[in-house]
Amino acid sequence: MTSTSSAELYERHRKVLPDWLALYYEDPIELTHGEGRHVWDADGTKYLDFFGGILTTMTAHALPEVTKAISEQAGRIIHSSTLYLDRPMVELAERIAALSGIPDARVFFTSSGTEANDTALLLATAYRGSNTLLAMRNSYHGRSFSAVGITGNRAWSPTSLSPLQTLYVHGGVRTRGPYASLSDAEFIAACVADLEDLLGHGRTPAALIAEPIQGVGGFTSPPDGLYAAFREVLAARGVLWISDEVQTGWGRTGDHFWGWQAHAQSGPPDMLTFAKGIGNGMSIGGVVARAEVMNCLDANSISTFGGSPVTMAAGLANLSYLLEHDLQGNARRVGGLLLERLRAACASVPAVREVRGRGLMLGIELCEPGTDEPSPQRATAVLEAARAGGLLIGKGGGHSTSALRIAPPLSLTVAEAEEGAAILERALREV
Repeated sequence: MTSTSSAELYERHRKVLPDWLALYYEDPIELTHGEGRHVWDADGTKYLDFFGGILTTMTAHALPEVTKAISEQAGRIIHSSTLYLDRPMVELAERIAALSGIPDARVFFTSSGTEANDTALLLATAYRGSNTLLAMRNSYHGRSFSAVGITGNRAWSPTSLSPLQTLYVHGGVRTRGPYASLSDAEFIAACVADLEDLLGHGRTPAALIAEPIQGVGGFTSPPDGLYAAFREVLAARGVLWISDEVQTGWGRTGDHFWGWQAHAQSGPPDMLTFAKGIGNGMSIGGVVARAEVMNCLDANSISTFGGSPVTMAAGLANLSYLLEHDLQGNARRVGGLLLERLRAACASVPAVREVRGRGLMLGIELCEPGTDEPSPQRATAVLEAARAGGLLIGKGGGHSTSALRIAPPLSLTVAEAEEGAAILERALREV
């Protein structure tokens, strides 16, 4: 293999890959290896990783338990497809079904979160006989044609053409919009009234799909209990609830194993979708649904790469490590300390509008000082300054990516949290 500089690799990238394939940083970097919560680029520079490949490296880089499971399974058989019995797939499905909270659960594996959400949409529309969907404003559910059709974040929705009729509901963003000044209880009541009004003006939808915490949208969330209140309205009309747990699942929020559990008053969702963290970098996605919904399709279907023996072995090892080392508890404890540290650091920075989140899923929204006007330029500048200081973070938000996204592996230590917060504080003050 011929080694080239990052600049040369970037030129090759531009010649053969799409212009719309986003890259971070003015001078993009090539990450060559990682260990624990750190990664190294091709020049040998070490970084503390506070983004984990977009919340995908959930436990740690190069986790020995996961790499060993991948290697051992690859030495036996790499691929067979779902046309054959697959022991690792059955074992992981059994564990996820039990953890999901959904009664009589069935699990279907895919190779990405986008494909998982596609599958949930297929199941919901087939089960209900309707192609009308409810989605949240500022939402993101994937890159495919149908997932783009239910994405409420304009920055990630390149076409208005869609096979679905989508109605957008208010409530995913607590501190912006017409209800921002209300108390939590009043906010929920206003959003429920908005939902009821919306349902009175068209066909009955098949389902509501919602992220408990909006990921690409900048780690925004409603008050706890909003989706439980929505569920009461929807259940009376037979409308399903799909919880998109691609980013919030597996204990990342600290307080709960699934994001929907912050809205658990009305019980579990009809379906939940998952991906990212469960594979710790391997391509795993999936849907959990109660059997009546999952089994509603009246045609054959398989997944060529969903449920691959190698990815399932990785998922089993990763999930075992997560549970045995109580990484949900670590996300709650270390995430709480990190949130307090960031709020203290940002209190005297005029360009910081809000520090929000829970567990190890935290966001910092930047604005023009003295206003609520989003400042994507400042967010980009802080991203660059953090990198220069040895810290990798992400961006997002419903207002031109003006929010910083902070989502380290769940094994983050207190010392690493302090180190990352200090780097980020310096970057914010520089900008």
